[in-house]
Amino acid sequence: MIVGLNQADDAGVYKITDDIALIQTVDFFTPIVDDPYSFGQIAAANALSDVYAMGGIPKTAMNIVAFPQKEMDISILRQILEGGLDKIREAGVVLIGGHTIEDKELKYGLSITGLIHPDKVLTKNNLKAGDQLILTKPLGTGIINTAIKGKIASEDVVKNVTQIMSTLNRKSGEIMAGYKVHACTDITGFGLLGHLAEMVIGSGCGIELTAGEIPIIPETLEYAGMGLIPAGAYKNREFRECMVEFAPSINRALQDVLFDPQTSGGLLIMTDKKVANDLLCELLDNGIESASIIGEVISGPIEKIIVK
Repeated sequence: MIVGLNQADDAGVYKITDDIALIQTVDFFTPIVDDPYSFGQIAAANALSDVYAMGGIPKTAMNIVAFPQKEMDISILRQILEGGLDKIREAGVVLIGGHTIEDKELKYGLSITGLIHPDKVLTKNNLKAGDQLILTKPLGTGIINTAIKGKIASEDVVKNVTQIMSTLNRKSGEIMAGYKVHACTDITGFGLLGHLAEMVIGSGCGIELTAGEIPIIPETLEYAGMGLIPAGAYKNREFRECMVEFAPSINRALQDVLFDPQTSGGLLIMTDKKVANDLLCELLDNGIESASIIGEVISGPIEKIIVK
């Protein structure tokens, strides 16, 4: 076992031979958009992301479904599975099975198996002072989804956030593989600050973020200012706020965005300062339009995240 329960990471990794290791992960959740097909795509992209975050290549997938058969038409399930399958195919992954149960609440996701060379596994726990932080997708999906549930978000906003969440991290992962990367994770339920906290604990380093460089979905700050904050953001703040130092210029709305739980968020890449700009340029040139250098690893204060 290379990565297991002894450390908090995006997936488990088990060495098979000197050249091959398995990456295994599973993720599923309740619908966050109304369109069944889009929900299937988002759930699949989210599950696949953990393998990309470990530096690996996903190979096979298995569906996980909980479906309220007595309350919903079977056509809804068919559309969800079609959305998931199309995204799986886009990733070059083979669907080999799955399991369905009857439940009062709809849930969908996948178990993903990937491959990686044992010496190339990326974890959350290898920060180096001076590393630059690159984020590949904008923040705000939790807040936007709260606005969607409240019937406040426009059709254009719904379309944009759905596109962001259903976009694979495949291209970012492929580009990342060509550079000296020390650590990586994908930004999901713990929010940007929550996932950074996981990375900085025990690292002997700290993190400094440049707030103005962090990509954010345009309507997010407006909705945050209206109080459209998901419960998960408050939980993330309560759990990790003691590790974060905000400059006076960072208002409450922006703080909430940084704690906002994401669905199918981008990769957060810790890369050598010498190659960070080259990596960023290649990401941008390949259509990863929101990619940005958002901060760096610092020698101290240890296990603190400073937001300026």
